[in-house]
Amino acid sequence: MQTLEFKIEILAPRAKVWDVLWNDSTYPQWTAVFSPGSRAESDWQEGSRIHFTDPSNNGMYSLIDKKVEPEYMAFKHLGVLKDGNEQPLDEESRKWAGSMETYKLSDEASKTTLEVSVDVAEDHVSMFNKAFPEALRIVKELSEK
Repeated sequence: MQTLEFKIEILAPRAKVWDVLWNDSTYPQWTAVFSPGSRAESDWQEGSRIHFTDPSNNGMYSLIDKKVEPEYMAFKHLGVLKDGNEQPLDEESRKWAGSMETYKLSDEASKTTLEVSVDVAEDHVSMFNKAFPEALRIVKELSEK
């Protein structure tokens, strides 16, 4: 497991960036870089489950480990979803179960700095290093509208 970190400055208030990250209409736009048609289903409360799915209702389930709106969101990834159902851990999902993904937003004057940290299995490092900067570019574009 490797921890990757990404950072971008956005000329928008922190609350606007937060909304772009987690709003049902904009979330699929920036996460399409990882999986076209992706969505997140949750009540968005700290301690709740969240399902990250593709159009076939497959994906992964996680725990909202920490939420401080509009400053910080942390997900603890738990396992795989198949047809919308949480699956028991298998050998492959055990490799990344418990990994963390965090989003930290800080603001100064008229800009917000978004810092993302994600634990990634070695075989996915290259894909995330390519996709995350593009995803954050889209977050920036949507936030600065």
